[in-house]
Amino acid sequence: MRAQKKPWIIAHRAGTSDYPENTLLAIEESLKAGVDGEWLSVQATKDGVPVLYRPADLSALTDGSGAVSSKTLAELADLNAGYAFKSPDGTYPYRSRPVRIPTLEAALEAVPAGKQVYLDLKQAPAWHVVDAVTRVLDATKAWDRVRLYSTDAQVTSLLERIPGAQVAESRDATRQRLAEVALEHTCRSAPAAGAWAGFELKRQMSLQEKFTLGTGDATVTAQLWTPESVRCFRSHGRTPIVMLGVNTPTDLRNGTRLGATAVVVDSPRTMLRPSQ
Repeated sequence: MRAQKKPWIIAHRAGTSDYPENTLLAIEESLKAGVDGEWLSVQATKDGVPVLYRPADLSALTDGSGAVSSKTLAELADLNAGYAFKSPDGTYPYRSRPVRIPTLEAALEAVPAGKQVYLDLKQAPAWHVVDAVTRVLDATKAWDRVRLYSTDAQVTSLLERIPGAQVAESRDATRQRLAEVALEHTCRSAPAAGAWAGFELKRQMSLQEKFTLGTGDATVTAQLWTPESVRCFRSHGRTPIVMLGVNTPTDLRNGTRLGATAVVVDSPRTMLRPSQ
């Protein structure tokens, strides 16, 4: 029997469980662990510089506060991106040895050629972050080495207009197609040529049923990636499929069996142990 091709192992936010997420330290350590690439969250500063940061407010992870878009790059320079990182022993090791919020340009320099780079654009208004990222990818000639993703349909729409951009189809489109395959057992269409798709291997969801006199709800942990859904997504070609939230050996085996192009893991240090 032909061996199944292993998916690329991608460090989620550069390894959010192992080191302060979206930092150069996390990138460096996840590469040492052996990942095939990095999934990085991107926002843009007030003065239009794309940086790696995920939450809506700086207080979530740093010793500062406010939105990234309300700060200049100089104002972010002294913030500690590892301030809220908690080790398994309950301590906060990076409060005494701060790590900084890196620019996208610095992050691209830190990832060697040949490694995968996924940029997850996390900010509104959409034009602000798209414009900032576009300028850096133009300046660094990095379009051919990055794939672009967003849960914001406006960001996706703007990115799709850029010639040569490798953009994930909108999350709404991916979710709808997965639901149709799972619940209706039908494949109405595949992603457009040149697009790729990203969605969690498993996802907690609410299923709502409407009656004449009201509604009923059920919460389920759904695995919408199945052999049937993978065939649907690839019915018009070899569409790259990225499965997020792959954080156990069992999940990794499932992703491999299903033929994922890449799987996104929170802890490269755990998932890439030699025994696994």
